[in-house]
Amino acid sequence: MIDTGPIVTADSVTFRLPDDGPDLDGARLLPALSLPPETELDFTHTEGTWRLTLDRPPVHRMEYRFQLRHPSGDLEEVCDPANPLRAPGAFGDKSVVEFPDYTAPSWLAADRVEGERLEVRDGVTLWSPAGPDEPLPLLVAHDGPEYDELAGLTLFSAAMIQAGRLPSHRVALLSPGDRDEEYSANPAHATALRRTILPALRTAARVRGPVVGMGASLGGLAMLHAHRRHPGLFGGLFLQSASFLDIAVDAHEAERFGRFERVDAFVGRVRRRRPSRTVPTVLTCGLAEENLANNRRMAAVLDRQDYPVRLVEVPDAHNYVGWRDAFDPALVDLLTQVWTS
Repeated sequence: MIDTGPIVTADSVTFRLPDDGPDLDGARLLPALSLPPETELDFTHTEGTWRLTLDRPPVHRMEYRFQLRHPSGDLEEVCDPANPLRAPGAFGDKSVVEFPDYTAPSWLAADRVEGERLEVRDGVTLWSPAGPDEPLPLLVAHDGPEYDELAGLTLFSAAMIQAGRLPSHRVALLSPGDRDEEYSANPAHATALRRTILPALRTAARVRGPVVGMGASLGGLAMLHAHRRHPGLFGGLFLQSASFLDIAVDAHEAERFGRFERVDAFVGRVRRRRPSRTVPTVLTCGLAEENLANNRRMAAVLDRQDYPVRLVEVPDAHNYVGWRDAFDPALVDLLTQVWTS
């Protein structure tokens, strides 16, 4: 069998799609990351194969799909049929290219403590290390089930506890209802966290020390919003590729996202108003994603407002594997700072 998978080097990747006829009218690469607008993404057909060579983006791994154009004019999106490497995502699987310097986190294969799960209420699951019921620190995650399934969040906690790198702690996995509505700087959601969700978690299990909130994309934005509305709610924030949509750098989102105006208004208020309380905050963001500019702006704002803040720029894009790969050491360092200081 002839290998027609991607040809990967340290500096580029060549995608190949056999089509002797050709039976297709064309093929196009759909990269799951941001590239310069002049980047050529259409394949050319030579010697029975559609081909495209792409200079390496600033990433260690790259998720993508193909768009096929049929003679009928219909367009079809597919994973690369010659590449078995896949990454799951909230919107379906994507094919993956790993460049030679990519290494998966070692904790994925590490020993772990056993864990237990408790359904606290609709949309709220609590993971605890197995053992006696005792007061433990708490990490609260927006999009928790997706974080757990696609980024191994509780596996990470179990491995870090086993290794002694983090104290025993619990993880609350929060499911959104209407995600775009709840997580888009919605005061009702921030109030629900303060009045309903966190009290229910404290009733289900005793909490020791400051609670840390985490989230990705809109989930990260929602955590910062809840902290700014209710300053004592969280003692630390871990915000990954958070959607700090700002008209100055994200005008292209104004028509695509129905809650853009509300988010932009909140981001503006953060810039203008100093908070009554600051907390240790870590932002992570991919070097090849649209949110990088607004994350850099937000990190600078929080720094001016005297947050103990750090921005970690990672060689990936806006996806759960990239967020997973940033847990160690960024999340370890934050939790250690908040829970042991």
